[in-house]
Amino acid sequence: METGGIEQDIDENDIVVSGEKTYAAGVPAVLVSLRRGVEQMGAVRTVRTLSALNQRTGFDCPGCAWPETPGHRKHAEFCENGAKAVAEEATKRQIGPDFFAAHSVAELSERTDYWLGRQGRLTHPMVLRPGATHYEPIDWDAALQLIADELRALASPDEAAFYTSGRTSNEAAFVYQLMIRSFGTNNMPDCSNLCHESSGTALQESIGIGKGSVSVPDLENADLILIAGQNPGTNHPRMLSVLEKAKANGASVIAINPLPEAGLLRFKDPQKVHGVIGDGVVIADDFLQIRLGGDQALFQGLARLLLEAEDRAPGTVLDTAFIADHCAGFDAWADHVRRVDLDTVLAATGLTRAQLDATAAALIASKKTIICWAMGLTQQTHGVATISDATNLLLMQGMMGKPGAGVCPVRGHSNVQGDRTMGIWEKAPETFLAALDTEFGISSPRRHGYDAVEAIRAMRDGRVSVFMAMGGNFVAATPDTEVTEAALRRCSLTVQVSTKLNRSHLVGGRTAVILPSLGRTDKDRTGGRTQVVSVEDSMSAVHLSRGGLTPVSEHLRSEVAIVCGLAVALFGSDHRVPWAEFAADYDRIRDAIARVVPGFGDFNRRVREPDGFVLPHPPRDERRFATATGKANFVVNELHWLPVPQGRLILQTMRSHDQYNTTIYGLDDRYRGVKGGRRVVFCHPDDITEAGFRAGDRVDLVSEWPLPGGGVEERHAADFRLVPYPTPRGNAAAYYPETNPLVPLDHVARRSNTPVSKAITVRLQRRS
Repeated sequence: METGGIEQDIDENDIVVSGEKTYAAGVPAVLVSLRRGVEQMGAVRTVRTLSALNQRTGFDCPGCAWPETPGHRKHAEFCENGAKAVAEEATKRQIGPDFFAAHSVAELSERTDYWLGRQGRLTHPMVLRPGATHYEPIDWDAALQLIADELRALASPDEAAFYTSGRTSNEAAFVYQLMIRSFGTNNMPDCSNLCHESSGTALQESIGIGKGSVSVPDLENADLILIAGQNPGTNHPRMLSVLEKAKANGASVIAINPLPEAGLLRFKDPQKVHGVIGDGVVIADDFLQIRLGGDQALFQGLARLLLEAEDRAPGTVLDTAFIADHCAGFDAWADHVRRVDLDTVLAATGLTRAQLDATAAALIASKKTIICWAMGLTQQTHGVATISDATNLLLMQGMMGKPGAGVCPVRGHSNVQGDRTMGIWEKAPETFLAALDTEFGISSPRRHGYDAVEAIRAMRDGRVSVFMAMGGNFVAATPDTEVTEAALRRCSLTVQVSTKLNRSHLVGGRTAVILPSLGRTDKDRTGGRTQVVSVEDSMSAVHLSRGGLTPVSEHLRSEVAIVCGLAVALFGSDHRVPWAEFAADYDRIRDAIARVVPGFGDFNRRVREPDGFVLPHPPRDERRFATATGKANFVVNELHWLPVPQGRLILQTMRSHDQYNTTIYGLDDRYRGVKGGRRVVFCHPDDITEAGFRAGDRVDLVSEWPLPGGGVEERHAADFRLVPYPTPRGNAAAYYPETNPLVPLDHVARRSNTPVSKAITVRLQRRS
């Protein structure tokens, strides 16, 4: 094993801009995957690990939540970014007490997120004591007792908040929420709050369940697929092979995005001849280059055109039987949509009337339509309404509960959907809480807890003083970086359960603890036996994940063991919940899940089937809708969009191609033509010229937030290079977490409280 990592850091002066690519994957993706693997793991470990990735007897990819095709596995069932994610976790580099003795927290704070992540796997529990400059080692029993003592000393359980990353297994998530509720709070901020909360909020109201309704075979057999606010080429690359198959089966694909994305232009599958020596496959039949925040206007405008087409030829466009038998609220919704002004739609979207008409014609011709989306829709102030209007568009044609049709919110984190299913939710329904109480003889709190934004506010205001994170990088994932860091520093204790060093370890409370955990790739020998865990993918399929690598340190513990060990320290060994037995045998946890969580009956047997099992989805399976009306609801939403203020731009934050959420794999965004750095801002060439700049100039970004009583509050992010790019006029894009400081904490989506990272008003300021 290698102790310590690389020492070089980013020099933003080394950035090279070459122009965007017109295809995704191909031979370059294979070469990058292998190079990153060998660099981090060595040749033998790379082959061994990648050959087990997403295989039935292997481990689930930590890189995203895209599902496998039922009944089928390729020998290489992974993508470039999945390989990068595995290389990051399965690295042979490691950092232990000697590293922390050599580097103060102040020194590490000066490093970039890229450098921090490249240092290697954490090997020992560490503590930063009040007033100390360096982390020092602490043994497990002492660390868990320290945390338990701090929690017991609180005046109320609600003075603690417990964050969950989407990489936590079902078993770890279940015992984690059980421990938190046994303690007496529902303060469970999680990464869903930051990404797809708008999806769940909208879908729950419209169809009665906050999950997508389609499967991989549905996508492969659809007539029409709309992909809005999503970049599969970088964020879900394995989706491209599914789209390729859909195209071969006759599907049309319409890409709706402010940026031209390589993966939606052309896909070169490196496992096929035409992907190696040929031109690959054109994915998008049409590209609607929409303005940021214009998607709701598009969906409402399309709905009006479909209603008018039905008026001209009754019975040919709407599914009137589905609407009559299974829907509520249609008349009020239709009356609203008929009054939508199409000139406003064109202004909001930046599209032409011909593009609008062509898209409406494609919808009318389709018998099986799916709408896919990601954070481009959810992270808007009107994100819930946008997704609701996309669902309305499908409902009017009966595109729910039949093969090849439905809603497809594409999740990012690999088990974020499973975490929510397991009860990681600050406002879990009464049915779940009652079942939990019956199973374990506890009294779960009913008062709703804090989500991610509310947790930051509570720490800022002194209402929360203990913060624990089960995985993730909370500081780099959340908005308003300066406010978030100050909030965490107000805490008496912060706890991070982590595999690798990240920014959150350097922004602790008066006492800060790091607990090193096993990763998805590691063999878990908790309790003297080999344990397995399960995950739920983006399409509600639950299957096992079995790590196979020997852990880099004997001091690592599984997330299940960490939670159960903390629970014993907190409640004692005679608590009603059998924590020690759960830690020793994860089958015991799954038996409890089977009795508490709907759809998990006979969990231990079913999850050991070759492809696991698919959870029930009433709208998909039987056109049954668990809403207040008992039907699928057409929801009336006022139209919102984002006019660009004079002299300003609307900025979206996004990933580079060398990135997974807050983990920076490398410094190249191959698809957008940027190499060697990250502090760039993509702008339309005419916007750069109009602002008095030239390509390559360095600028500061200043966001402007209107105050309730008048005036503007500003936030700054320094030193970005201007990169001309084919964005819509008035729109710009830059990477996070570098631009997170520009997102005000109160800039959130209505109803879901998701940070609005895709619609920030900024101005370009010349550097002095």
